Amino acid sequence: MLQENSRIELKSVLNDKMEKEIVAFLNNQEGGVLYIGINDDGSPVKNPDIDSAQLKIADRIKNNILPSALGLFDIVTEIIEDVAVIKIIVSSGLEKPYYLKSKGMSPGGCYMRLGTSTQPMPISLIDELYAKRTHTTLRNIPSPRQDLTFAQLKIYYQERGLELNNQFANSLELLTPDGKYNYIAYLLADENGVSIKVAKYAGKDKVDLIENEEYGYCSLLKATNHVLEKMKIENITKARVTSTKRIEKNLVEAVPMREALINAVVHNDFSREIPPVFEIFSNRMEFTSYGGLIQGQSKEDFFSCSSMPRNRELMRVFKDVGLVEQLGSGMSRILKAYDKSVFEISEHFIKVIFPFSQNREEIIVNNEFSSNINGDVNGDVNGDVNGDVNRIMQILRKQPDITARDISAKTGFSTRKISRIVKKLKESGKIIRVGSDKKGYWKING
Repeated sequence: MLQENSRIELKSVLNDKMEKEIVAFLNNQEGGVLYIGINDDGSPVKNPDIDSAQLKIADRIKNNILPSALGLFDIVTEIIEDVAVIKIIVSSGLEKPYYLKSKGMSPGGCYMRLGTSTQPMPISLIDELYAKRTHTTLRNIPSPRQDLTFAQLKIYYQERGLELNNQFANSLELLTPDGKYNYIAYLLADENGVSIKVAKYAGKDKVDLIENEEYGYCSLLKATNHVLEKMKIENITKARVTSTKRIEKNLVEAVPMREALINAVVHNDFSREIPPVFEIFSNRMEFTSYGGLIQGQSKEDFFSCSSMPRNRELMRVFKDVGLVEQLGSGMSRILKAYDKSVFEISEHFIKVIFPFSQNREEIIVNNEFSSNINGDVNGDVNGDVNGDVNRIMQILRKQPDITARDISAKTGFSTRKISRIVKKLKESGKIIRVGSDKKGYWKING
């Protein structure tokens, strides 16, 4: 049964004290969770219009609290004893003190969490927190370029059923106080100078580099998806394949790998123009992000599964497009499969080291599955061949007029690799080109 503590507050109904509780959690070192629809004894209260209540909550947090809390809260529905209640997950903010807009930065507007209660913040603490406030956020750093376009960003939002109107730069906080594009906008733009490195080595050290790829110079969303696809391919051990059965084993646990990768991107300190790096060795994967722990954050805070986003604007966008599911969930998913020893934390870097379940050199590859496309697609296509071919076939079925460049954007595969697979599919009769290269489409046989 739920009970109130320093990080949990229970409210039976939505009332005018909600913002005060949110402010206290924003100012709390570990953030917190506010439940709407639960009595003090932990029993749920049925809300007849939970969707409408969630919209009101989001609007009130957005308009009634300063500095902006966008990207620092998440509103979800949780089922408790077969009753749907509202759960507001609040991250610790970097721009403390947070306060009620109507009351200003005063004891009447600033609140803090003491045990199970919310109390006004003393003036001395308000002054202390304001003096330490982080002003050099990416939001306030002008973009190196102002001729930015955002076609890729809009596509990712459209794929989630969301539309960006003409005011999206303002609503997503892509502008500096004087109205110029900021560094967040630069990272999310169609073209930029940021690239994420993925390096692959033959052995257990960095002596023999066998692959060095750069994913970037495009929207950070697109680059992140490409890196995710690349690491997903690298993470599959092709154990043995027969005509009827394929046995696979991941080198590392898939979900923690994905969460650690996204965390390395979202929490990276891009203000120093140092992007995250992803490395693959014969016995492990290493993900390195720049920035170390956030000022005021302890290792205990880091491992507590409470969220303190370094780049809340990026966190918000990544959550909007589905790359982040719920605030604070990434760390818990990693620690569910691995212990804290996989993390190395230094002054300027945070590294996650995932040991392989078996050495990469021990992988046995058998390409008997090439018969799936009449034996014509075989080992000359690198990576998870069968999975790659099937994926491209699925894309062609859904979008027969798609271009190789767009397939590359969806899969992270190089256009050269796509051309090789498409050529083999044509030769095997699995696909037929109808019409010209520019205006035609693919017809799938079988």
